[in-house]
Amino acid sequence: MSFQYDENNRVHRLIRTIAVLAVSLVAFVLIWWFVTYMADMKAFPTPDKVFDALIDLIRDGDTINHHTLGEYIYSSFTTFLKGFAIAFAVSVPLGLLLGYVRPMREITAPWIEIIRPIAPIAWAPIFIISFGLELGPALVVAVGIFFPMLTSIIFGVQRIDSNWIEASKTLGASQPQIFVKIVLPATVPYILNGMKVGLGVGWMCIVAAELYAKQLGGIGHYLLMMTDNGLWANAFAAIIVIAFLGLITTGLAEYFSKVVSRRMGMDA
Repeated sequence: MSFQYDENNRVHRLIRTIAVLAVSLVAFVLIWWFVTYMADMKAFPTPDKVFDALIDLIRDGDTINHHTLGEYIYSSFTTFLKGFAIAFAVSVPLGLLLGYVRPMREITAPWIEIIRPIAPIAWAPIFIISFGLELGPALVVAVGIFFPMLTSIIFGVQRIDSNWIEASKTLGASQPQIFVKIVLPATVPYILNGMKVGLGVGWMCIVAAELYAKQLGGIGHYLLMMTDNGLWANAFAAIIVIAFLGLITTGLAEYFSKVVSRRMGMDA
């Protein structure tokens, strides 16, 4: 009895995805174990030690400050959501405006190119001192999410077929009507795509934000506390938690983006 893979069969595709994922993870762990075993460096523990530390963190929480993993995740997730909300509220209208109004885009392009390469961690002390613990760390995350969203939205507006806009003008549509009924709907897939990329960058900024906001006690702070105490396996356990949270949020964003793009008949 031979198995014939069918690309159009959903079950076959699911089995293939699971098999590829399993092989990829096993290969990753084997390479990790081999490199750390050969390097024999304290700061790079083997997978079995990290796995034990992760289980301890899930089961017993932080043995130094006696916080649970749930408390750390809740704190980081709260900061992350605030940062995402700020980035979304600013980048969407600004991206649409800059994409649609060419003179504004040309004037602001140098500003964006100057500020965009600055790492969010550079803003962390400035934001936290200026805006406090309530808003400062969220702004650090917002900076990380903002630029991928902004550039994706501007790109999306520029890709709109000019014939659509010209046809609308011929039919008597006003500029606000063109903006609401053509520009905004056509840009939705690009908003979602930028959001997906931005969410991944946002989790990178959590450690930077919590580096200067230890009072918040997020998972980034736990990571830094473990490195300060030389508990490298625990630090890597925290990295795995951050990676897992990032995978969940970006995975959901990607799924949502694909569903919306498919329904709109567009590829972002």
